[in-house]
Amino acid sequence: MSLLVKGHFNNKERLIGGNLMSLQLVEVHVPPSHLKEFQKQLKKFTFQTYWVEKEIDGRTLYRILLKTDNVEEILNDLEEVSNIVDGFETLLLPVRAYFSKGSKEKQKEEEKAKLQRASRHELLTAVKKNSKISWNYSLLIILSAIVATVGFIKDSEAVVIGAMVIAPMIGPVIAIAFTSVLGDYKLLSKSAVTSIAGVAAVVLISIIFAAFTQLELKTDQYVSRTKVEVMDIILGIASGSAGALAFLNRLSGNLVGVMVAVALLPPSVALGLSLGNGDWMAAYGAFLLVTVNIMSILLAAVIIFSITGIRPVLWKEVQKANVSRPLSITFVLTIIGILAVLIIISGGRFTL
Repeated sequence: MSLLVKGHFNNKERLIGGNLMSLQLVEVHVPPSHLKEFQKQLKKFTFQTYWVEKEIDGRTLYRILLKTDNVEEILNDLEEVSNIVDGFETLLLPVRAYFSKGSKEKQKEEEKAKLQRASRHELLTAVKKNSKISWNYSLLIILSAIVATVGFIKDSEAVVIGAMVIAPMIGPVIAIAFTSVLGDYKLLSKSAVTSIAGVAAVVLISIIFAAFTQLELKTDQYVSRTKVEVMDIILGIASGSAGALAFLNRLSGNLVGVMVAVALLPPSVALGLSLGNGDWMAAYGAFLLVTVNIMSILLAAVIIFSITGIRPVLWKEVQKANVSRPLSITFVLTIIGILAVLIIISGGRFTL
């Protein structure tokens, strides 16, 4: 296998040193029949540099180094070709380290003030994973529900926080918002089912605990989750925004996941315990709190995804997204508006 290394720096921009997290590598396996066409296409891309390697099977491997901001534009073009041309394959890889003599003037440049994000293709892959009900998801939901319920019964804030750490409730909710922006109704329905199943599992486990223990709960952990305040809308919006931004940048979701779990797990447990004890008024208050939090998180996430330019490429998908996006925002805003009116009418605090 012969290796040809071509250090072509694009004239539009050169490497900015010290910002490795913003670099990614696109590997393109080009069959001989499409090589000349791809070489013409390559000139249109905005990249840092690329290397060329001749493969044993006759194809040509292009390794293209580029900034994260430019990944989606290239992948959009390559995705169309990969679906048409036999043997044309594209991979996206993270860059952990890269050393080169770059321009000192460019090293002083700072990132422009805009919301940064990974490519749509990376995010969609993560969404597909989060929209499925896996064994890992199911077990973590069950364990977090058990731990949180015990925390409510023992009135232990530390135990409840521990349950939030292991509760994987952020993934499906973010997936719902993401797919609604893209207009992918099939994936949206899967994400919704996964999210609803997670909440339902928490509620069911709490009901079983309440039915068997027959405890009259008066703990602070429980009582506080059967009340709804205007601040809960703000908490939900903040949680959704943080979750969406962490997802867009492919950051560790542990801390953000806890923040979303604060809004979803405890009130779900309170709902189950109330139903198990036959306290319908408290159950209604907990159900209202769960609804307020979910809708607030979805609203924030949909807006963040829209602002950062999450869009499909194909014309048919664009048409669906143009309908789905405003419809989703309108629907969620309407529900939040109704819930907010109920809270305001009751004097800013709806206590049951």
